[in-house]
Amino acid sequence: MKIYRYLVLIILFLGCKEERFISPKPHMFPRISYPDRNYTEFSEPYCDLRFSYPDYAQIIQDTLFFDEKPLHPCWFDVYFEPFNGKLHCSYYPISNEKDFDELIKDAFTFVDKHDIKANYRAETAIKGRNNTGGLIFEIDGPVATPIQFFLTDSINHFIRGSLYFDNKVNPDSMAPVHVFVGEDVKQIISTLEFID
Repeated sequence: MKIYRYLVLIILFLGCKEERFISPKPHMFPRISYPDRNYTEFSEPYCDLRFSYPDYAQIIQDTLFFDEKPLHPCWFDVYFEPFNGKLHCSYYPISNEKDFDELIKDAFTFVDKHDIKANYRAETAIKGRNNTGGLIFEIDGPVATPIQFFLTDSINHFIRGSLYFDNKVNPDSMAPVHVFVGEDVKQIISTLEFID
């Protein structure tokens, strides 16, 4: 009988011991180190424009577009290496009113393609240097490009830009990066001027 009592006491003692519930660590968002902002001027002979861009970014001229030569030599990417992102810029000379209307229509078509996944889209009129103007589109949600814009003088020059990130689209984790790089994109737009 004593053995049973001892067994019951041992079982109670071991059974009442507090155990910690071990759970796996939750997934965390990666730590982001933001670079210092210093701006430098872009001015290349292959482009009829100039602007200021952050010196942590790189300008890479596009030499191929779907295995063919681009429509104009002034197609380039502003590569934001710390964030694995790029602002693709396409320049088009305007030769007549029909071309201009077609370029505006294309800009809206590219933005409209994101409406399926977008939670929200803001269109803001922008005014650049030397009587230039256009629109900036800020698209919220799990979309491929959170910022698009076009800028034109309505007579000779038209440029369209789209910001892309080469990683999984997760709006929560990417939101701070979108804000940071978005400020640099707005700096590019505000300083962009066409050279005649």
